[in-house]
Amino acid sequence: MPGFFKMFFASLLAIIVASLLSILVIVLFVGSLTGKQKVKLQSKTVLVLDLSQNYREQLVRNPFAAFSKEDEGEVPGLYDVVRMIEKAKDDKNISGILIVAKPNANGFAASEEIRNVLLDFKKSKKFIYATSDVLTQKSYYVASAADQIFLNPSGAIEWLGFTVDLVFFKGTLDKLDIQPQIFYAGKFKSATEPFRTHKMTPENKLQTTVWLNNLYAHFLQQISLSRKIDTATLHRLANEAIIQTPQDAFNNKLVDGLKYDDQIKELIRQKLRLKKDQKINFITINQYADAGDFRQKGKERIALIYAQGDIIDGKSEQPGFIASEDYVKIICRARLDKTVKAIVFRVNSGGGSALASENIWRELSLAKKEKPLVVSFGDVAASGGYYISCAADSIFAEPNTITGSIGVFAIIPNMEGFFKNKLGITFDGVKTGNYGDGGGVRPMSEKEKQMVQQGVEKLYKQFKQRVATGRKKSVDYIDSIAQGRVWSGNDAIKIGLVDKLGNLQDAIDCAARMAKLKDYRLKEYPEPFDNVFDKLMKSTSPFTYEQKLKTELGEEFYSAYRQLLQVKRMVGTVQARLPFEFSIR
Repeated sequence: MPGFFKMFFASLLAIIVASLLSILVIVLFVGSLTGKQKVKLQSKTVLVLDLSQNYREQLVRNPFAAFSKEDEGEVPGLYDVVRMIEKAKDDKNISGILIVAKPNANGFAASEEIRNVLLDFKKSKKFIYATSDVLTQKSYYVASAADQIFLNPSGAIEWLGFTVDLVFFKGTLDKLDIQPQIFYAGKFKSATEPFRTHKMTPENKLQTTVWLNNLYAHFLQQISLSRKIDTATLHRLANEAIIQTPQDAFNNKLVDGLKYDDQIKELIRQKLRLKKDQKINFITINQYADAGDFRQKGKERIALIYAQGDIIDGKSEQPGFIASEDYVKIICRARLDKTVKAIVFRVNSGGGSALASENIWRELSLAKKEKPLVVSFGDVAASGGYYISCAADSIFAEPNTITGSIGVFAIIPNMEGFFKNKLGITFDGVKTGNYGDGGGVRPMSEKEKQMVQQGVEKLYKQFKQRVATGRKKSVDYIDSIAQGRVWSGNDAIKIGLVDKLGNLQDAIDCAARMAKLKDYRLKEYPEPFDNVFDKLMKSTSPFTYEQKLKTELGEEFYSAYRQLLQVKRMVGTVQARLPFEFSIR
């Protein structure tokens, strides 16, 4: 009898679960068909740009967005945002833009693209206001494109210059009795520094000082042009820490007024000639995406391939990685598609697996032989990110793009001390070859170290050759600017790693000219999930474990956590990766 009840309740539970899943699938299917209702614009609408929103390279989909009245689920990509602001410039229903200058979640190059399109928007004579409670330097950079900047009278402003923070783990490894066993090629290739030193090496400090000052100089120059304040004054305000309060910012002309939210809304009402009690028609960037198509239409096609995240071997079921097998297929498809007349490759990556980078480079080099190939750099296109780009006909970067870092390294940790001294675990076995027991549970012999170092140097030589061929330079010259050194976009164009300064649209325009196209549309890859089940299983939810962890740990501790995860992926493979994980404040 107990067996009967056990079977009965197990079957009942299975029926209930199956029924609930069926209902969920039906609801999702209906939702995918209905989707969100198209937003209808009214006259005198104000477009709201929230800088705290992280605009990745591509649209981030949420399978449950169809059932929500909120717009957080569907986050447009960076190029979508740029195109929407361009559309708003000529949209008769859009009267102006309000920048909500919260702490900026976007990188410096992404902020550059947004800022430049805002400056172009001003040619329409429509207004742009910026408002903030807490104004960071990166937020201020975008906000400086506005006609007027307003700060909360009780708020705060950051104006202290740029700082790069690096995290070092050598002390932790020493305490855990772990020996990293590091191999690298290039005197500036400092990706392994956090695991072999307690502080920055002189070479790393030199290169970081150069590119950081380059970014800061560009920051000051552009703000000087917008705010009509000379760069020397802006530099002095930061060096002497003069800007401590909102009133200091107003007195020194960094902001145009100290206003609360209700006062700003009243200002906008006056600008729109609305009555005092009349509601302002605000629309967010996310909502504006549903108001009408902002994408170009035409007969011919240009393939736009987004490559964002770490470069890894094989396939990936998650967004945020440039998996070699996935991208080889995507590039091959674009190469063989006769309706595609040119390829634009958008790169935002600090690199990763050297082998994966080589495989992607190979497919791009084949594509270049058949149709124009133009590369656009985002915030970062360094090491493996540069490796996969160097075959292009032309490369575009922003002045504050981080690029270069032509070098490779490998980490093979010796975990013997950790297992033995910390956990009490020891290992023993038999082998048929002298080197068959390599696996990280004993120190490497000198011969083994020599073999690994030779492999690293061989890949470094190959990397330099790829760059020399693609950039039409000698290997000796590439070696002189390589060595793992990091460059800003401004410096990269001077030394020949980049052809032109410009954004993604500039790269697309270049590809269209090379293919002699006037009437074209973009075919974007990786393709979004159109099937409701794909959306449910593979799309990025706004409530992912990663984002929850980021909220719990905070930005700095989360960055350290991500570096540890990267180390796990690095072990045992030669890497072409940016020298370090950094954050600029």
